[in-house]
Amino acid sequence: MTAIKNKEPLYIGIAKALAQRISQGEFTTGTLLPTEMELCEEYQASRHTIRDALRELSDIGLVSRKKRIGTRVEEIKDTTINGGHSLASLDDLVSLAKNNLRVVRKIEEIVADQDLAYIIGCPPGSRWLCIESIRENNNAKDAPICLTHSYVSAAYSKIGELIRQDPFALISDLIEQQYGRRSIEVRQIITAVTISEYEASVLNTKIGNPALKIIRHYIDRLGKVFETTVSVHPADRYACSIILKRVNTK
Repeated sequence: MTAIKNKEPLYIGIAKALAQRISQGEFTTGTLLPTEMELCEEYQASRHTIRDALRELSDIGLVSRKKRIGTRVEEIKDTTINGGHSLASLDDLVSLAKNNLRVVRKIEEIVADQDLAYIIGCPPGSRWLCIESIRENNNAKDAPICLTHSYVSAAYSKIGELIRQDPFALISDLIEQQYGRRSIEVRQIITAVTISEYEASVLNTKIGNPALKIIRHYIDRLGKVFETTVSVHPADRYACSIILKRVNTK
């Protein structure tokens, strides 16, 4: 039996464990995972739980499922961030967040101007809840990992209270728990920038130092963006490594 030791839903823990086994090469591209019944026995879980776990892997494109054939491992696209954190799936973003405390600096309702509307992809003049926060660095409390501005619909009025209650959870996960809107995809845009005066004061670094700005759009099942985050990472506190694999090796 393979034990899953955490406080999250069992199917999420199983999905993470299987994703890790895939990334480590135990199950290679094109091969089949064990059957549902075999996974039930291995993880001491119900068939419903195993199916939910496999659905998670299917939603992020790590596997495909076909009736009478089984669950096939698809091409693995792996991203490593911040000293070896693997972000091959949305659940890995959750894992990264849980290891670094979010400190909320302020929450306010704003009206999107032309520049912000372009970033979010919304009409100018629309109203949004803006959450400004930092992620603490466990190894250096005086050197935060990043400064983040998160933009969610002003209709999600309870989010402000929820993020203070759970300073480790992703905001997108809290939106799912409270409002039922679930992210199945995150699109990232990474650009090189320099630290502004305000960012320098918050991140305890020097004005003009190099940094990476990461814009993330959280996408639901209908392909709609329901959260946008803009994070600034000082260059010496962040690294992004992307592995690209050739699909056709013939």
